[in-house]
Amino acid sequence: MREDWEQWETPPGGTGNKLDSSEIGALAHLYRGEVYRSTIWRTRLDNTTNWSVVTLGIALSVTYANPAASPLPLLLVGILITMFLILESRRYRFFNVWRARCRWIETNFYAPMLFRSTRPDPGEWQDVLAKDYLAPQYHIGFWRAMGRRLRRNYMWIFSFQAIAYGGKIVIHPTPVASFSELLDRMAVGPFPGVMMLALGVVFHGAWLGLTIHTHLLDHRAHGRSRSVGGMG
Repeated sequence: MREDWEQWETPPGGTGNKLDSSEIGALAHLYRGEVYRSTIWRTRLDNTTNWSVVTLGIALSVTYANPAASPLPLLLVGILITMFLILESRRYRFFNVWRARCRWIETNFYAPMLFRSTRPDPGEWQDVLAKDYLAPQYHIGFWRAMGRRLRRNYMWIFSFQAIAYGGKIVIHPTPVASFSELLDRMAVGPFPGVMMLALGVVFHGAWLGLTIHTHLLDHRAHGRSRSVGGMG
């Protein structure tokens, strides 16, 4: 392994530092540590997603318990799910630091050692990793993190909430007969049905817009220059 590593060409403009056996062993231990930390934070992400699913399930049970039950719990649970999404987005930014470091080591250290035909230029990946340790920072912004969590999990949770709420309004206590009756059922206290419908469209439309916007941001960022920011 050491002999193969020493055969690599020095990157243009680089220092040409080569890792000896002890440094390779230290890097392997470092990689295991980063994998462990990313696994811990991955578990934390799963916890907040589970909380969202459980609370939505409780709201469904209460709302569909009988035809006369109020659909209000399905509206209020949306606020709680939003809070969980905010928490999970913050946790994802931490998780992404460890995940990005693991992938950086895998793609720049382990993968080149496995090549038998052509050795890719290692470039300045060691400097990038060192700078990330010297000056730790998030690799993506909060809104991009939220958009990723929406695309992975929460868009389905919010969609299910909207469908369940619409189904409750349409079928309970009796099947709706007209659009005006639908608006009457959507009214909550002093708030008319038209306002509640508009709020629902804005609420879910905002999540959809954020999902599309952050997807485009991730698409533009894909394949950019190999920098600390590119690790995310």
